[in-house]
Amino acid sequence: MGAEKTLAIPEVAQRDKASFEVLRVWIAEQNQHVSIRSGAWEDPFAWGIVLADLARHIALAHQLQNKDTNPEAFLNRLLEGFEAEIENPTDEPEGEVTQ
Repeated sequence: MGAEKTLAIPEVAQRDKASFEVLRVWIAEQNQHVSIRSGAWEDPFAWGIVLADLARHIALAHQLQNKDTNPEAFLNRLLEGFEAEIENPTDEPEGEVTQ
């Protein structure tokens, strides 16, 4: 995979010796593939916070790149997609623990 297809590590994560990665997501062979540090938190509530923060980051990034974007409408549409996928999954997760 070429460098132009990878995302930058935030500077604060590079500076902070206690930082750690919890999630990577790729689109490969027309499917989603992930690496997850599943044991990062014991309480699933923490993962809910991560997902909510991630949704807001996605909406903000989209707004910064598309000035005419309504961030509230974008976030609502994102949540519609999330709820639809939770209620009727388009596929089932599969995988293995590698560490």
